[in-house]
Amino acid sequence: IYGLIAGAIVAAMMFITMPMYKNGTLNLDNGEFVGYTTMVIAMSMIFFGIKSYRDNYLNGIITFGKGVKMGLLIAVIASLMYAFAWEVCYSFFYPDFTRKMTEHYIQKEKAKGATEEELRKTTAEWASFMEMYKNPVIRFGVTLMEILPVGIAITLLSAGLLRRKQFLPST
Repeated sequence: IYGLIAGAIVAAMMFITMPMYKNGTLNLDNGEFVGYTTMVIAMSMIFFGIKSYRDNYLNGIITFGKGVKMGLLIAVIASLMYAFAWEVCYSFFYPDFTRKMTEHYIQKEKAKGATEEELRKTTAEWASFMEMYKNPVIRFGVTLMEILPVGIAITLLSAGLLRRKQFLPST
């Protein structure tokens, strides 16, 4: 349940923010902040899921290992939902994403005063990324790697805190 809630939060936010990218309200710089903030908020469901399991099924006591297992399950469910939502957004609403991202980062390099050689290198790297990103399996994996580390970090923190029965004890 908590994985589905977390997944619904990140997927919904993705669908909400897509039009904002299209109209320029969000760009790749501030959009990254919005995206990762949403991921942290959504992945906070890991904490609540582990706590609920500890309090409702384990009499207020959970080991670090069980907490990690619970948290990882929630994180994986949410991450899969996030990656599927991105596939829908990418395919139907933002198919030129990689081109715009490439242009954005090349412009940033130009603004920093990159040399022609550095620009050629950056352009070649982004061209390679664009080609790789066309493969839906690789794209799905790249998308999972955006959110899953956030879930793992929150899992470890939550499992560590909640293994102590004195930490937010059940009432």
